[in-house]
Amino acid sequence: MNAVIPHASAEPAPRVGGEALPATGPWRVTAADPALGQLADTVRALLAPHLPGRLLPAGNDDPAAHPLVLVLDDGPPVAAPRTTVGVAPDGGAHPADEAYRLRVAADGIECRARTVEGVFRAATSAVQLIATAGAGGELPLQKATDAPRYAWRGLMVDPARTFLSLDELRRIIDLAALYKLNVLHLHLTDNEGWRIELPGFPGLTPAASGGQARTFYTVAEYRSLQEYAARRFVTVVPEIDLPGHCGKLREAVPGLAEAPAPAGLKERFPFVPPLDLTDGATRATVARLLAEVCELTDGPFVHIGADEAFGATAESFAASVHELRAIVRACGKSPVAWQESARAGIEPRDIVQHWVDVPMMDLPDTEEELANRPELVAAGHTTAFIKALKKFFAPTDHDVERVIEAGGKVLLSPQSHLYLDRPYAAEFTPPEQAEVAGHLGFGSYRPQGVRYAASWDPAAYPIPETRVAGVEATLFAEQFKGFDDVTVLLLPRLASVAEAAWCGRPPKWAEYRERLARHGRLWNQRGLDHHASTEVPWVD
Repeated sequence: MNAVIPHASAEPAPRVGGEALPATGPWRVTAADPALGQLADTVRALLAPHLPGRLLPAGNDDPAAHPLVLVLDDGPPVAAPRTTVGVAPDGGAHPADEAYRLRVAADGIECRARTVEGVFRAATSAVQLIATAGAGGELPLQKATDAPRYAWRGLMVDPARTFLSLDELRRIIDLAALYKLNVLHLHLTDNEGWRIELPGFPGLTPAASGGQARTFYTVAEYRSLQEYAARRFVTVVPEIDLPGHCGKLREAVPGLAEAPAPAGLKERFPFVPPLDLTDGATRATVARLLAEVCELTDGPFVHIGADEAFGATAESFAASVHELRAIVRACGKSPVAWQESARAGIEPRDIVQHWVDVPMMDLPDTEEELANRPELVAAGHTTAFIKALKKFFAPTDHDVERVIEAGGKVLLSPQSHLYLDRPYAAEFTPPEQAEVAGHLGFGSYRPQGVRYAASWDPAAYPIPETRVAGVEATLFAEQFKGFDDVTVLLLPRLASVAEAAWCGRPPKWAEYRERLARHGRLWNQRGLDHHASTEVPWVD
């Protein structure tokens, strides 16, 4: 069975030399062009967990081994992404040519493309075929030609709230690359933590004491992470969340000006005051800070946050967002921001990340409706609190309209399906995972199953195709206890997001669940825990 995710349209290949290609080894990775030497090393590293003892080292060209051959050629172009924002290997903010051709014959696998990146996308399909076949399985002979629908296909993780080690981030990058995602968005700062070293601001990342492990990335580590990701054609996008979510920044840099708050708000609700970037000293401090982030970042994008600036007037918030965008652009980077930034005005070059509107929040209106939502009751929600929440988020209902009317671009990350911190539905959780699944996920979200996540359609929004920047899943970390929690929340749902982002449509559930069932093997081979939803007929 062809279990590749994202789905690639394939046709049977001539049965020359046999009926199928055995997955049994040994295997060797061969670069047919000197320009693919480093890529061959990367592919070999991705294959290694799936071929223990059966993958030959570089330089061993034993003719008895099955070859996985990487080829650059000048074949006809397949298709270009239908979005205009991408991340190219040269560091530009334009789409790359990721189209590829794959051939599985009885004597081996051939990965062809016009670009190195395209060859890599073909190779990740080959890795999936080998991994999901199992040690004694067979690969069906086939030919496939494929290209992505969306140029930006991302995953956001949140080390600000729960720190992830450098090695854990590398494992996430490998997982993203295997599913043809090409952006890793790092939520590096929040009220709970600041996770990137900036030499000009040592107070943000003080040295650990008392034998505690360090919980930030040094300059050298951040650079090495970007290099590791680039070899897998994944671009790192750092997020410095401002003007709200700035509690840790306020602790480390006293004296930053507070944004003027709406009348009476301080007396009713506690909050961390957002920054006021119209204050000259505060703007100068933030400008120096963001300049260091931009200098350390290889890719073309820096995310400025701009979400949930609770405690700032509309005028103050708009002024701060305007300043943040200007600072990042002056440093030679393109700013990305959450959808609230649309209220500060939009230009055609702006990228806005859509994550919420009031209907998407799925909140009850009455006491009776609230009583039927045990997750909200357990989280302490009352009808009065929900009413206030809806009022605060009411402007989100028109944020996307603002972007479209002004000619900006929308990055799709709807909370309803692409926020992977949503709890799993208990009715689909196997008994042995009930305790683990019970503490995972944001408590206010309605629990859902894997099929629900896989039903998401990126084309279901009233957004012109040319205004869609791409697709990005998010995984915020309020409820994490460690890396295994991260992977259980990601898997298996990340796979369907990757399919929708690459193919531009949701998979057909009946056949998708059969493909997905074989990916438990792949995750197990990589040592990644996953939610073994009873909706899927998992294959051992």
